[in-house]
Amino acid sequence: MTTATLKFTSFGAALGVVAMVLAAGAAEAESFLGKHGDWEAFSDKEGGKTICYMASEPTKMRGDYTKRGASYAMVTHRPAEKSRNVVSVRAGYDYKPSSEVEIAVGKEKFKLFTKDGWAFAPDPDADNALVKAMVRGAAMTVVGLSSRGTKTTDTYSLKGFTAAYRAISKACKI
Repeated sequence: MTTATLKFTSFGAALGVVAMVLAAGAAEAESFLGKHGDWEAFSDKEGGKTICYMASEPTKMRGDYTKRGASYAMVTHRPAEKSRNVVSVRAGYDYKPSSEVEIAVGKEKFKLFTKDGWAFAPDPDADNALVKAMVRGAAMTVVGLSSRGTKTTDTYSLKGFTAAYRAISKACKI
């Protein structure tokens, strides 16, 4: 682990762990690309292939819950897999099975499918449209339903989103 890795916020460190868990291969060399407003950007290696991702925590979390794990939104590029702009949201709880998450950025609305504690756009076109809206937007609202039936509403600042997006796109040569 590098000195730069040790200096990351606990959020950044948690994202590094998430990236390794999600990785198809072993993580080899995580690099912190910078903090841009409310977003942090990283690159990493999986089986010798570069991945780049950015993430942010909600600035506001509402819901009638007593306990909730880490929540964040991410955008990931995996150029070796010809995958880019993959949007994912971690709820901090398991979503209700077969439920959808609704994301609003300005007047635009998007539906994501859920799998356990994660929500994903249904296809690359939806990912691209959501990222485009996030670049233009100021805030993003994520509404989900837990497996226990608790409705949550998380608000994310999009301050720094474009700069973080440029950083991961440059690092992954996209």
